[in-house]
This record gives sequence, structure tokens and C-alpha cells, in this order.
Amino acid sequence: MQEHHALKQDYKFSKEDAQLLQALQPKMQELAYQFVDEFYDHIWGLGKTAQFLKDKEIISRHKEKIRLWYIHLFNGTYDLQYFMYLYKIGEIHVKIGLPTHYVNSAMNFVRTFALRNLEEITNEKEQHLKEITAVEKIIDMNLDVLTSSYREEELSKFLSLSKVEKSILTGLKKFNSYVNFFLAGALALVAFFAIGLFGYDIYLLFFSDKGIEKGILTVLGSLLVLWAAIELIHEEINHLQGKGFAIGAFIMLAMAALIRKILIYSLSPDKADDLLIIGAVIVGLAIAYWLVGAKKEKSH
Repeated sequence: MQEHHALKQDYKFSKEDAQLLQALQPKMQELAYQFVDEFYDHIWGLGKTAQFLKDKEIISRHKEKIRLWYIHLFNGTYDLQYFMYLYKIGEIHVKIGLPTHYVNSAMNFVRTFALRNLEEITNEKEQHLKEITAVEKIIDMNLDVLTSSYREEELSKFLSLSKVEKSILTGLKKFNSYVNFFLAGALALVAFFAIGLFGYDIYLLFFSDKGIEKGILTVLGSLLVLWAAIELIHEEINHLQGKGFAIGAFIMLAMAALIRKILIYSLSPDKADDLLIIGAVIVGLAIAYWLVGAKKEKSH
């Protein structure tokens, strides 16, 4: 664990900050049970909390530990024992597989709750600003220590690999980044050709004998493909910035291309069989798109 004196020094956590927090403890302790109730309302909204709090006994024990942790947040004594206590909590989180997202979200709630109630306690502006600063520091230090267990777990896994395995893993990560940039370039090229297709269909609408009705439908289909390609580029940019891979955007592009085919074939009576096949494929893609969206929403 990071040496606790260095941690407090990095956050510029002073004796005055500790004294301010200790002075707040009586008032904050009165709110401890309210805090636990609101904390649970928050974490139950995260989606997968029930996987970690499986029965009433675990919930009851966890509520009491959360209450005591909240009270200790304002105890005024932040020594090695206090930070070892936090580190052990972080180790338990890693052991049970609690996502770091849940930890960050929970700490954000703690910050909001503390600052909201702090405003009702203090009337003097200068004193209030000092208390806000102290509360912010202790919450940030708690989050730092709680998440350090995750960083050390990831580091230990990496260090346990052999030299060859590390080289392969590093090489694969670099190759993956190159492929992602290549894909982004390829998508930009697709969007460029989609613009060309749209322009060509506009040309045919005015300078060919294909008919205005078919020409308009063709232009609309090309515009739909262009829109889907732009959306796909947007999702790929998000992916390069560290967000998830948007398979739904690829499905959307495929649907747009097939809908364009339907718009073109809809005016040809001899294309009825093709329309039925394409329609069935679009229905299948729509179901896949819905399933991907539902899974993504559930994971959040």
C-alpha cells in the first residue's frame, strides 16, 4: 500500500483538515442511518448489486460496516491503521469481483451526500469552504486507497507472466491499436464512397430516364447508408477513446444497405422474391440489434 504519510502529503491533507473533520463527526454521525438508507437506494440502482449482497444476513452485516465506515470518515485520526483498514476493504472488493465502476459510483454518492448535508450544518462562508475542502480530500484519499487494490491486482497478474508471455501480450495490444486505426481509416473511406454514391444518385435523378419516383427512393437509400456510415465512424472514435466496441453500429449499417435495396426493388414487380428474402434478413438484423441494445442497457 502507498505509504500513508506520502498519500496525505500528495493530497495536501493537513492537521487542520483532520480537526475540521473531527469537529463535523457528531453532526455527521446523527445522519449515519439516513446515509445507509440512501446509500442502499443508490447501489441497488446499479443493476448487479444483488449478486454481491445475496441474503438478509449479508445485507445487515454490510449495512453496519458501511455505517461504521461513514462515521470513521470523520474520526479525525488518519494514521497507518486507518489506511490499512481501507486497504483491506479494497482487497475484499477485488476478491468478490466488485467492478471498480461500482466503487467510483458509490464514492460519488458519498461525496454528494456529505456536501449536501454539510451545507445545512455550517453558516459561516469561510468555515464552510474549509470544511468542503477537508471532506473532498478525505473522500478522494479513501477512493485512492480502495482502488489501489485493483491496480496492484492487475500489476501482479502482469508480473506473474513470463518474459515471452509479456512480449506477446504487449505485441498484441500494439497490433490491436494499429488494427483499430486501420478500421477507422477504412470507415472514413466507406463514408467517402457513400458520399460519392449519394452524389451519383442525385445525378441520375436529374439526368437519366430511370423515373423520378425510383430516383428519389434511390437517393433516400443512399442518404440512409451515408448516415449509417457516419454513425459507425462516430462509434469507432468512441472505441478508440476507450469505450466499448459498438457492434450495433455495424448491424445498423447492414440494415441501412438492405433498406436501400428494398427502396430500389419496391418499384419492380419481378423482384418480389428478393424483397421477401431481404425483408427476412432485415427482421433478423433488427432482432440482433435489439438484443445487443438490451444487453448493453442491462450491463449499465
